[in-house]
Amino acid sequence: MSQPKTLQCRKIRPENTYSGKQGFDYFEGIARETTQSRAICMHLLTIPAGAKAKAHKHATHETAIYMLEGKVEMYWGQDLENHMKAEAGDLIYIPADTPHLPMNLTDAPARAVISRTDPHEQESVVLTPELEERVPS
Repeated sequence: MSQPKTLQCRKIRPENTYSGKQGFDYFEGIARETTQSRAICMHLLTIPAGAKAKAHKHATHETAIYMLEGKVEMYWGQDLENHMKAEAGDLIYIPADTPHLPMNLTDAPARAVISRTDPHEQESVVLTPELEERVPS
C-alpha cells in the first residue's frame, strides 16, 4: 500500500509563462502542477495594450481577479450582453460557467492576479467563439 503524498507549503516565483487557451500568456503560479494544490490556482496576468482575449468561460469554476495596474473592460453574460470597466485596486468576481471576454483598449499594459477554484487552471476553460461577434471591436 503506497503512502499518500504529504502536502507542503510552497513558494513560487512567477518567472515562467505559458499560453492559455484564452489567447493570453500567464505567469506560472500556484496550481496542481506546481504545488499539488487541490482546489485553487493563482496566476499573474499582463494584458498587453490593445489586446483582447478569446470569449470563454470556466465550466464549473469561479474566478476572482485583483487588478494591480491599468484599466480593462470585460463583456460578460450568456450572450456577452453586460459590460464592466475595471482598474487598479478593483476586485472582480466571475461566477462559474459565465461567458466573458476581457480586453485592454488602452495604450498601456494592465496587470492582475487571477485566482480560480480549479487547481489545473486551463482544464475548465471552454472557448465560446460564437459569442465574439457580439462584442464591439
